[in-house]
Amino acid sequence: MERIYSTQYYTFFQSDKERCFYIDLVQKVVRLSFCQLLALRQKVWSINIENHFDDDFNPHGLEILSLCNKEHLFVLNTLEVLDLKELLTGSLFLLDIAAQTPSLTA
Repeated sequence: MERIYSTQYYTFFQSDKERCFYIDLVQKVVRLSFCQLLALRQKVWSINIENHFDDDFNPHGLEILSLCNKEHLFVLNTLEVLDLKELLTGSLFLLDIAAQTPSLTA
């Protein structure tokens, strides 16, 4: 298992042997297929962070996130949501770069 990217709260790993990804969310490590990773990205990027500062929409500043067909459930505060967005952005950027590197040298 290879560490791809880390942020303050989370770490993203890739396992070529198992052909999956892992995210260490401190509370637990979650195993994700590529499709589950894309679904997570969509869920996290659709979170409107401005609502965390509006007492009418989100008075507690918390986000409930279910992963892998509701197999995992997390309650994240505003900083953790921002950190998870950074983790996914950085990880997917590095995976895209890594996927294009061999074709540049060929």
